[in-house]
Amino acid sequence: MPDRIKFFLLAAASLLFISGIAFASSADELMAQGNQLYQDKQYEKAIETYQKVIDLGYGGTSLYYNLGNSYYREGQIGYAILYYDKALALSPGDADVLHNLAIANTKTVDKIDTLPKFFLFQWWESVLAFFSISGWTRVVYFFYLLLLCSIGVYFFARRVNLQRYAVFSGLTSAFLLVVTATIWIVSLNRELTVQNGVVLEQTAAVKLAPDSTSNDAFVIHEGLKVRELDHVQDWVKIRLQDGKEGWIQQNDIGTI
Repeated sequence: MPDRIKFFLLAAASLLFISGIAFASSADELMAQGNQLYQDKQYEKAIETYQKVIDLGYGGTSLYYNLGNSYYREGQIGYAILYYDKALALSPGDADVLHNLAIANTKTVDKIDTLPKFFLFQWWESVLAFFSISGWTRVVYFFYLLLLCSIGVYFFARRVNLQRYAVFSGLTSAFLLVVTATIWIVSLNRELTVQNGVVLEQTAAVKLAPDSTSNDAFVIHEGLKVRELDHVQDWVKIRLQDGKEGWIQQNDIGTI
């Protein structure tokens, strides 16, 4: 490879590395500014600053949590619940997020009676929500490595007792690997195919068809969580937890 081409490739890689560091530094500075603005009770400016971090392509539990807190302080319950749910999707067991989300949910107008679920389905949902996708990925990787180690010990150990332990460990690891991999696949498939949203407007009319002239099916309010079923231009077909369905304008909800 000519020296000139090597020079340009090295220069391009250096520019990418430097720009990456600059973006990260800028995001950290904006995050610190947003935190200070929140502490100074300048919630509207804090929201603008946190949003700039998101516009840079960054996300995270702390960012979404702080943004949800800022919206809550501004009285925008729909946006607060939206970002609490975004934070919860990344850290399902975060106690602070769960606590603030529960408080925000008490401020919503709509109290929807959910359809009863069989206890096994409830148990399965709790298992899926125990970790995020990245969390389940790490669990699967751990049991995969444990299985490989057990196989290695079995073939290279000279003592019979160690080989027996390796067989037991290998069988247990293989079983747990299959179970956790199944949970990971189901969770990943759900994340890719199932979309939930939160109503952002104080009052939103749900139509019978994706048309502004269509009759109203029912009315919902900010903060209500819905399932997104279909999209037609600027309209989204939604389903409530009690099974009701209808069409709502895209701008009236935010996707988690």
